[in-house]
This record gives sequence, C-alpha cells and structure tokens, in this order.
Amino acid sequence: MANYELLNEIEKYGRDNKIPILLDESLDFILNILKEIKPYRILEIGTAIGFSAINFSKYLAEGGRIDTIEIESLRVEQALENIKKVGVEDKIRVIEGDALDILPYLNEKYDVIFIDASKGKYIEFFEHALRLCKVGGYIIADNVLYKGMVMSDYNKHKQRTAVNKLRNFIDIVMENNNLDSKLYEIGDGLIVARMISIPLASSL
Repeated sequence: MANYELLNEIEKYGRDNKIPILLDESLDFILNILKEIKPYRILEIGTAIGFSAINFSKYLAEGGRIDTIEIESLRVEQALENIKKVGVEDKIRVIEGDALDILPYLNEKYDVIFIDASKGKYIEFFEHALRLCKVGGYIIADNVLYKGMVMSDYNKHKQRTAVNKLRNFIDIVMENNNLDSKLYEIGDGLIVARMISIPLASSL
C-alpha cells in the first residue's frame, strides 16, 4: 500500500534545498488532467527527486507505469529512495542518463509526456514527444514562462539564450496543427498540448 502522505516530507525537502519541483498550482492543474484521463503510460523528462512522478502515480490506470528520465546521479539516488519509501516501485521506472540520448530508443506510445528538464533543450524534447505521444494523449511542459522573463522585454545576456529558446518552443508548439495547445500563466507557465492527429514523419 502506497503511503502518499510522505509526499509532504519530500516536498519540504525539495523546497528547503532549492531543488526544482512542481509549484502547487501547476501540480494541481496537471493532477486534474490525470484524474480525468487515467493514463496507462506516462513519460517524464526530468525526475529530480521523484516528487512529480510519485504524485502522478496516484492517478495511473490499473497496471500503468511511469518512465522518468534523470541525468544527475545524485537525483536518481534520491528519487529511487523516495519512490521506495512511498511504496510505488512497481509504478515508476527511473532511467538514468541524458534524455536526448535515451529518447531515440523509446518506441512505446505514451498517454502523457511531461517535460520539466533543461529549458534550452525543450524544442529537442518536444520533437521526440511528438513521435512518442498517442493520438488523444497530452504533451505538457512546465516552466515555459521562466520566471516571467519569456513574456517580458527581458534581454540580459545571462539568460537570453534560454529565454529565446523558450519563446521559440512556445511558437513551435502553438503553431503545430497536430496539436490543440494552450498556454496557461499559472505557476511558472504551463503548456498543455493534446495530440489530435498523427504528425507526418517529415514534420518531426
């Protein structure tokens, strides 16, 4: 029996140690989608300490699974520890490595793909997500407004590249005719895109 009450402890650890985890508003929004669709397969790009994956596991269909990818070894260890502590090892598979190395080798279709990793790679993650998402499934990306900088005239050199890449990412998603996409100004910005038709191989 999973002990989801431990999520409060995991969340506190993440906040106290400045580990990027889902803001409450964004988490609640995504969980409402999951409650409605009861996904069988979820792919998460960016595990961190497993907080979001464990939350998502509450609403999996019977026998469902989450594949989550994390590049940092320490975070993988922490995520595996938290997943075991909560008791959801049978629902979550943590894959260690660079998502851009791993994604080309994934071939199953997912009901939900959640992108929450390196902001500069969102476009590349999205290209893989198009191939891996089921028709009727969802591609969800967090932090797309990057602390408000994406929607402002922000032009400082330090974050300029990431901001420009996120702006391009938003444009690419919103203009894709295979998707019904919406940008929500909640949390740090959330894009929710529902796959409505199969992309042609040439468009990936």
